[in-house]
Amino acid sequence: MNVIPHPSTSAPRAPKLLDRMRSEIRRHHLHESVVRKAIYAAVRKTGISKKASCHTFRHSFATHLLMAGYDIRTIQELLGHKDVKTTMIYTHILQNSGGRGIVSPADTIDGMGETRP
Repeated sequence: MNVIPHPSTSAPRAPKLLDRMRSEIRRHHLHESVVRKAIYAAVRKTGISKKASCHTFRHSFATHLLMAGYDIRTIQELLGHKDVKTTMIYTHILQNSGGRGIVSPADTIDGMGETRP
């Protein structure tokens, strides 16, 4: 396989490689260390003082799903947890929201019967 260089950008991209068996140029997966290093570099560049990593995005994803009203079993499956107790760790966010973690569909209807985002 011959490596074809891609334009330099701030976000890493999978290199384009020539697949000789298919005679086509394809992208291949990045090694996890490439993504990890890019995230660390981005955090440093932005001047964020808190530690952030790839795992930070995983926690953020789960927390936002809970806040959007997704059920715990769906989140468990998406995160690949074997035991729901592991997923339940994320519910502490809802306890801090004063019971307003889930928005009722009725709350999205304005006075004229129209739905709002």
